[in-house]
Amino acid sequence: MTQDLERARERAEELRREIEHHNYLYYVLDRPAITDAQYDRLMRELERLEKQFPALVTPYSPTQRVGGRPREGFAAVRHLSPMLSLANAFDERELRDFDRRVRQALPGEQVRYVVELKIDGLAVSLYYENGILVRGATRGDGDTGEDITENLKTVRSVPLRLRRPVPALEVRGEAFMPKEAFSRLNEGREEAGEPLFANPRNAAAGSLRQLDPKITASRQLDLFVYGTGYGEWGRAVFPDGERTAPQEHAEVLELLKELGFKVNPEYRLFDRLDELVEYCLGWQVRRFELPYAVDGLVIKVNSLAQQERLGATMKSPRWAVAYKFPPEQAVTKVKDIFVRVGRTGVLTPTAELEPVRLAGTTVSRATLHNEDIIREKDIRIGDKVLVQKAGDIIPEVVAVLKEERTGAEKAWAMPGRCPSCGAGVVRAEGEAAVRCTNMACPARLQEGLIHFASRDAMDIAGLGPAVIAQLVSAGLVGDPADLYALRYEDLVPLERLGPKSARNLLEAIEASKGRSLARLIFALGIRHVGERAAKILANHYQSLSGLMSATQEELVNIPEIGPKIAASIVEFFSNEQNRKVIDKLVKAGVNTLTEKVIREGGGPLNGKVFVLTGVLKDFSRQQAQELIESLGGRISSSVSRNTDFVVAGENPGSKYEKALTLGVKILDENEFRELTGRK
Repeated sequence: MTQDLERARERAEELRREIEHHNYLYYVLDRPAITDAQYDRLMRELERLEKQFPALVTPYSPTQRVGGRPREGFAAVRHLSPMLSLANAFDERELRDFDRRVRQALPGEQVRYVVELKIDGLAVSLYYENGILVRGATRGDGDTGEDITENLKTVRSVPLRLRRPVPALEVRGEAFMPKEAFSRLNEGREEAGEPLFANPRNAAAGSLRQLDPKITASRQLDLFVYGTGYGEWGRAVFPDGERTAPQEHAEVLELLKELGFKVNPEYRLFDRLDELVEYCLGWQVRRFELPYAVDGLVIKVNSLAQQERLGATMKSPRWAVAYKFPPEQAVTKVKDIFVRVGRTGVLTPTAELEPVRLAGTTVSRATLHNEDIIREKDIRIGDKVLVQKAGDIIPEVVAVLKEERTGAEKAWAMPGRCPSCGAGVVRAEGEAAVRCTNMACPARLQEGLIHFASRDAMDIAGLGPAVIAQLVSAGLVGDPADLYALRYEDLVPLERLGPKSARNLLEAIEASKGRSLARLIFALGIRHVGERAAKILANHYQSLSGLMSATQEELVNIPEIGPKIAASIVEFFSNEQNRKVIDKLVKAGVNTLTEKVIREGGGPLNGKVFVLTGVLKDFSRQQAQELIESLGGRISSSVSRNTDFVVAGENPGSKYEKALTLGVKILDENEFRELTGRK
């Protein structure tokens, strides 16, 4: 029996290697070497062996691409480094502006660019340890995504095992649905009487978030890899040891291809900007010939050393830009213009349009931004207008077809009073925005509450716009803190809120008291303070009271917090009404501290900076990171003189060498276990 098992083990591994090789030829190189029938015979033989000897099944076996029962939900996953979005360029001038900024930051240096197609899909990350796929995740908010490993395993172009055992590698890519697969999917849904997907991007995103991997497998998704978020390449990639990492982005793409990833072949290197611009403009027409949707091109500085020097803003890298193709346009009619009051009091005019199909969706409204733009474009009620989706997302009016006017069109002016509460409106000097002066304005309050309860803020399930409108209208809620004083008898009489829904909502409100400090800061709706800024502020001050007492001078010295954000924070906390709301939130029991302040003494690793390198035996990189953070430490992706510890596993990379050079304390896995109390 032992000999039978050993022979079966050897044959199973031989079959896996052969199947992986043919997957690589077919899905990555597009050069199949065997027929479908021959491939199926190899798979069936492997399946028989694994069924006969279940101990032979491995997580990376080709038979494990579709398996397991449907899941109940998706766990949150922290990315090893942020998955930032890209700044956009919409025309030749903006492309040249990007190049000018790059060259100003790199005076006298030669700059080469890599240009890649921007696939219209869903950004994902794939993490490998010792060449084996460990985890796949969505981009999420850039710092934290959802674990969709089992679904990504069903995508045939995703290697479950790399062609070389790289110690640790996190790659980024775009999952997408080919046009032909999208057409077939919608045809089947139409026949079944199911709602159709608007476009391939929505179809891909919906397919990857299925709780049942078998449904994802049936959707025929594909994936192009375009870069790395983290890499410990090791001698598996650089056997001579002279280098430990690639030096150029183009080299990264070639290495990823060699490891078994599918890299889009349509990328080119450019030394001259004029040629780059001409190449980008040429793809505006060529893109329609592709078998997948493309919404632009990505231009990246090729040198990784230059990328590092250029760095990033809070939202996007300074070394890359997305050139977006001119959006699809359509002609329709302005039926009316109404004003929406936002959570900061801004009055935003919006056009009500005759419905028109645009970029895969039906558009019936378009933002008009502000009164100045309406005057500049001379937009009137009754006009025929050209509309487009800015960045293929937000509908806007591009131009008025004045030659179509009949004389019945009506000019429009911004109201002198808030349409929601009747209070006066003001326009600050130098600003285009007109604002309601009433802090208690119902529309302003309602929008603020929607933001407060939103998924990325306090995440109060069941507290949507309709319920919030009723709470405000009934006088039950006058600010976010009032939510925590709601009672069962307040909620039951509300429309569509029966006893069960009322109890569920109260439970959700109670649960939100324990949300993180970063979420609370974001939920307060401070102007210019987004999710990332909120996380930075929470990590820096550790408590809401600390942030409230911060001066503008202190704030501007925090990395990524500029003068505009600093001024807005100081202004917000100087407002007496805002301070009263915060006092009510504290009295209601809403958390205003970070986790490590809550823990006595802030944790044994409080404030310590760690860098991870190599492969640990008893911890995945994600587990090690979460352990360090749970004890008050902080993870950094690079070694500097500010680093306290470098944790080195097997096959450490260049970070180990840099730690030796700088004299940074290096911990092996046993020392790391001892330090973290995991003996």
